[in-house]
Amino acid sequence: MNKQEIMQILPHRDNMLLVEEADVEEVTDKNGETKKISHGKYHVRGDEFFLQGHFPGNPIVPGVILCEMMAQSTCVLLQDAMEEGMSSLFTGLKEVKFKNPVKPGDTFESKCEIINSKPPFYFAKGQGYVDGKLAVKAEFSFALIKAE
Repeated sequence: MNKQEIMQILPHRDNMLLVEEADVEEVTDKNGETKKISHGKYHVRGDEFFLQGHFPGNPIVPGVILCEMMAQSTCVLLQDAMEEGMSSLFTGLKEVKFKNPVKPGDTFESKCEIINSKPPFYFAKGQGYVDGKLAVKAEFSFALIKAE
């Protein structure tokens, strides 16, 4: 999916749309069960609002932004569940580990999957990489809520 197709799923716009490319892969695990995995990409240009002041002379993408990037890429797995006017709202983060910094010029690639659901709540896990090197991993949850 390109950015325009992603915008058909996610309500995020302007500087808060943090996934530029995404796709969904179906894989079969060793138990013979098929699951869907999202792959998302975002190229860090260096002029993003979240790098201003984080940190002067040594810009690093904040961890919460990396988690947001993973969550947004996960939402492409829910495109059938997301109706017009819905937003995906974080409800939790756990087991978050930051392994390596993400800096301007890096392309952040996420790999995420839904591990459980009880609509409107969805539970996921994901990892984020730069050049194949793990930058972050986390479990997270969110709810699909109709905007008021």
